[in-house]
Amino acid sequence: MRAGDRLVAGAVRRSGPWPAVLAGTAVVGAAGELAVPYLIGRTVDTLVTRGPDATHWLALCAAAVAAVMLCESIGVWARGASGAHAAATLRTGVLRHVLGTGSAATRRFPEGELVTRAGLNAEEVGRAPETVTSALALLVPTAGALVALTLIAPVLTLTLGAGIVVILLVLRAFLRATTTISGGYQEVQGEIAARLVEALGGARTIAAAGTAGRESRRVLAPLPRLRAHGMGLWRANASAAVRSGLVVPLLEIAVLAAGGFMLAAGDLTVGELYSAARYAVLGASLSTALGHIGGLARARAAAGRVAEVFDLPPVRYGSRTLPPGPGTLRFRDVAVNGLTVGDLTLPGGSVTAVVGRSGSGKSLLAALAGRLAEPERGTVLLDGVPLGELAEAELRRAIGYAFERPALVGETIGDAIAPEPEPVPEFAEPPGRRVVEAARAACADVFVRRLPLGYATPLRDAPMSGGERQRIGLARAFAQGERLLVLDDATSSLDTVTERQVGRALTSDPLGRTRLVAAHRPATAARADQVVWLDGGTVRACGPHHVLWRDPAYRAVFQGAEP
Repeated sequence: MRAGDRLVAGAVRRSGPWPAVLAGTAVVGAAGELAVPYLIGRTVDTLVTRGPDATHWLALCAAAVAAVMLCESIGVWARGASGAHAAATLRTGVLRHVLGTGSAATRRFPEGELVTRAGLNAEEVGRAPETVTSALALLVPTAGALVALTLIAPVLTLTLGAGIVVILLVLRAFLRATTTISGGYQEVQGEIAARLVEALGGARTIAAAGTAGRESRRVLAPLPRLRAHGMGLWRANASAAVRSGLVVPLLEIAVLAAGGFMLAAGDLTVGELYSAARYAVLGASLSTALGHIGGLARARAAAGRVAEVFDLPPVRYGSRTLPPGPGTLRFRDVAVNGLTVGDLTLPGGSVTAVVGRSGSGKSLLAALAGRLAEPERGTVLLDGVPLGELAEAELRRAIGYAFERPALVGETIGDAIAPEPEPVPEFAEPPGRRVVEAARAACADVFVRRLPLGYATPLRDAPMSGGERQRIGLARAFAQGERLLVLDDATSSLDTVTERQVGRALTSDPLGRTRLVAAHRPATAARADQVVWLDGGTVRACGPHHVLWRDPAYRAVFQGAEP
């Protein structure tokens, strides 16, 4: 079984009680539909012979019709509930898996693709319980019709069976073709979404450059392929509908013709002939499964795309905790993705600046230090424990990370700073001491207190500049990291005065944490205890800034930077 088909089966199993409700209503409704022709036939025969039980049979007909209508109403409600439940469960699973893979997901798929797969494609898979249950439910009236016709006249069963075989062959071919075409359609949808997300990310640049028209054409360039796939779906559906639709009237004519000869020979009554004709139509009801089969095809194609996301390996964590220690970070023969670190030690409590030209590997080294990237060779240890062996909560509590463009998460400013174990303060309560101290160290406390509700201001109501967002990100790192702070270009948007204030807070950290800073200014490197100089993907030198400054090539790294 393919991964996509396993995902569809899993969606059916994990959609709560609704598939059982759908199956129950389908079976009861099908039983009612099977009973209606028989009851109508008996009613007709009773009326023709002027029997005394006509009223009784008429009442049973009405009851059967009412039962069918009730089952259909419950089925409509259950179909919506099952789809919503299955889609929500799958979306949650995709989101957790994507977040659990770290940066591997965005390296493998563009952001727009991930949004499409977690949103639109997950919703398509969520409809699998409805389509599978509804398609299987059509087998009930088909099987019942075959049994009923056998009881009326076995020769009619052969006629119906031949028609059902033709319908099944048409549906099988339709499922295969539609699954392939739907996959192509969904792939182009994801491509358009990826291009649109890229364009939205650069909206200001596009507006400033006056290239909106060209960018619109780039985003919409795949539309002809989308149309081609859509037309392919329409043609496949129309072709299958015509072929299966022709079977039903031909089948009914064949049953009526055979039954007419039997009626003339006195082997059938008028009511039995009517019942046989109705059972022929019910037996051919598989031809109405095109909509369900089309939905199943789309679900299978979407499930294949979602399964590719689940194929991404999640970050594995150990169960160890850190022993008491100063926060010493060691790289042992480490190399990854073109960056060779070799053996490198960041003494506990020290400040290490990483410098180098753009593309030299500064961000990759910082990612290795915080285990946001895995080494292809070697080991990174914190106080003697390999980072890969630490429990997730222990790792994230020990290491605080700040980025150039931090994503602020939570409802309020206080939420965005507070580490996970610390309770989130209520609107009317003051922020925790740890949050305030971290904000002061990042020079964020003053501007936060100017906001209408201070730390309780909702993020959506707190317009911030790039520098202010960076300071909130720095505050989060200060509040979270207990042994190691990793600043990946996290002060690039700060003005010179604020950067110096933050730099002093880093070099005079009262908690004595180890600090790793990707530096672009010589003043930042000068305040560090040691400098790691990256050049061409290797560590060219390691030592104090004033010693490295004697090398003209080192000074050239800062050419044009502010002193």
